[in-house]
Amino acid sequence: MNSASDVWASTLEILKNRLTPTAIDTWFDDVEVINIEDGKMVLYCPSDFKKAVIEGRFFDAIKSALNDIFSGDFDLQILGEAELDPYLNQDVKAKSYSIMDNSNLTFEKFVVGNSNKFAHAAAMAVAATPAVAYNPLFIYGESGLGKTHLLYAICHEIRKVNPNFRIIYIKGDEFTNELIHAIQTGKNVEFRQKYRSADLFLVDDVQFIAGMVRTQEEFFHTFNTLYEEQCQIVLTCDRPPVEILRLDERLRTRFEWGLIADIQPPDIETRIAIAKKKSQQLGFILPDDVAIYIAENITANVRQLEGAVNKLLAYSDLLNDNIDIASVSRAIKDMFKEKTEFIPTVEIIIQETANYYSLTAEDLRGTGRTRNTALARSVSMYLIRKLTNLSFDDIGKEYRGKNGKGMDHSSVMSAVRKIEERLKETPDFSETIRDITGSINSKI
Repeated sequence: MNSASDVWASTLEILKNRLTPTAIDTWFDDVEVINIEDGKMVLYCPSDFKKAVIEGRFFDAIKSALNDIFSGDFDLQILGEAELDPYLNQDVKAKSYSIMDNSNLTFEKFVVGNSNKFAHAAAMAVAATPAVAYNPLFIYGESGLGKTHLLYAICHEIRKVNPNFRIIYIKGDEFTNELIHAIQTGKNVEFRQKYRSADLFLVDDVQFIAGMVRTQEEFFHTFNTLYEEQCQIVLTCDRPPVEILRLDERLRTRFEWGLIADIQPPDIETRIAIAKKKSQQLGFILPDDVAIYIAENITANVRQLEGAVNKLLAYSDLLNDNIDIASVSRAIKDMFKEKTEFIPTVEIIIQETANYYSLTAEDLRGTGRTRNTALARSVSMYLIRKLTNLSFDDIGKEYRGKNGKGMDHSSVMSAVRKIEERLKETPDFSETIRDITGSINSKI
């Protein structure tokens, strides 16, 4: 017995032996368990009349059943219609705000250029008039270009005017994880209340819900509830809705209801401006030739630009060196080398592949031959080969194989070729590889 719903089901079974079928059907048909903790079960009854009857006639019977289950005294609380929201909202507000406290990610600190000015303008409009200008706002672009910065900026701007707004920020994969936990612990009502009571709903990397049937179902109803109640929804993604092939059509159309804005890699003028603004935030002035040098060598990622300036300042402070082209070249070359040679670990690749197929890393490393496991294992081998410098022999050593001493060269090569052939024969399969690769990259 590992969830509140399990306990309530067991309680009802005991009550069926002590009460008439009519009493069970009449008074308990719409009663739902909300929580079990600290020796107390909390139930919810949407009818205040039924709640009064249950408390008057069946309260002791329910407590007695709980005492039988837990072999000890167990408390009971029954919530009516007006009592549910206050109970569920006791700590939701504190939880919803805690993740959005990065004061550096504001509109004032976002460098605007040709590559992002449309997305920036859209975000500003949403922050000025939530749920009026564009709802939902869907921002897409590659990793490291400023999508999350705009989410935080919207949050900070809205909070200035509406400090009591219930703001929910969540990543796509975290939404799935929370849903799974809610199902396992019988806290579906709390889960729904948390997300469907938001005034501002911000979802980062929404592409990670694609292909997750139960998650998409829950997200669909959450989206509808918030939209109908005129709550602002902002989503970010690494691609436009039409390219999320494993996304339910009904979600895709809803993502396209409002405004879609893209962010492209910054041009050189914007990269120079980003480098200079970052240096100002860190308290030093970056010479023009140094800013140009950095911008010419880091071309696709805002995070890398900011990281280069951070490292340059550390290099200057620690070595007491001047900030000029010669010193920057020495400092930044190391960073270029680190970025160029970064290789995701085998552990990350296997774990993220396993997560995608709802398996464990041990399943992939083992010898299970179910269709799902065999495919996932082959995909992990393909990705290790693609994303690392390991040979087929080295890849084989990461798996147990039939004799427990690893897989041989030919077996790994065969698995990789099967995935390559499947990619050619089934274009949609590339979406799977792209999603898993995205999950791997998100762990960097």
